[in-house]
Amino acid sequence: MPRGPKKHLKRINAPNHWNLGKMGGVWAPKPSAGPHKQRECLPVAIILRDRLKYALTNKECVQICMERHVKVDGKVRTDHNFPAGFMDVLELAKSDDTFRLLFDTKGRYVLHRITKEEKGYKLCKIKNTYLGANRIPVAVTHDGRTIRYPDPDVVTNDTVKIDLATGKMGDIIKFEIGAMVMITKGHNCGRIGQLMHMEKHEGSFNTCTINDAKGNTFSTRQGNVFCIGNGNHPQVTLPKGRGIKKTILQVRAEMEARGAL
Repeated sequence: MPRGPKKHLKRINAPNHWNLGKMGGVWAPKPSAGPHKQRECLPVAIILRDRLKYALTNKECVQICMERHVKVDGKVRTDHNFPAGFMDVLELAKSDDTFRLLFDTKGRYVLHRITKEEKGYKLCKIKNTYLGANRIPVAVTHDGRTIRYPDPDVVTNDTVKIDLATGKMGDIIKFEIGAMVMITKGHNCGRIGQLMHMEKHEGSFNTCTINDAKGNTFSTRQGNVFCIGNGNHPQVTLPKGRGIKKTILQVRAEMEARGAL
């Protein structure tokens, strides 16, 4: 009988959004336990080797991490399988690179290059609020942070701006009609739009209706929605395409226009 957690991950079983080639070997990096779920994260090894091409092999990823070149959310991470996830800030001081992990409209992680000013904060969705020991109020964020004595206005599903140096809360983005949201799960993952309508379903999943900048309307579960700003003003810079999903016909027409077909 096997005892304890699995320590290996086969490439066939790795999440599709990692985009690993099927024939590139038997194994894939298994993410360590950390702030993001195993199927919803991007291990540092894949970022260094498959996305940025700074390493050729897994062993080189280990060496880069052990030389303390990789920072995630302002902390040095020496584990090459550390799970980086949505909104995390990845910093490589040696190559002067700073990225924020966001989604493209196909639900894959993009390393969105950011400025020095923007690397000091991240947005965190509040997953839960409760009274802890000694009646201390606590808020839990989507990346596993527990914030003691949060602002009393903060409720579940709101988004807060976290200063990475101190871990303190800043601005609050309320989860309400008119907020600018990004979808973080499901078929519409990576799409950005304005929250238009919320429906409550007792005993089932609450749904939200979102309208994007091109006027397309779509619905998703409330748990998949992440507020990133108010009205038309996101608190973080957005990746290429600004979260507008194109149909395959629109993609083809654009490729024809620029002579790629």
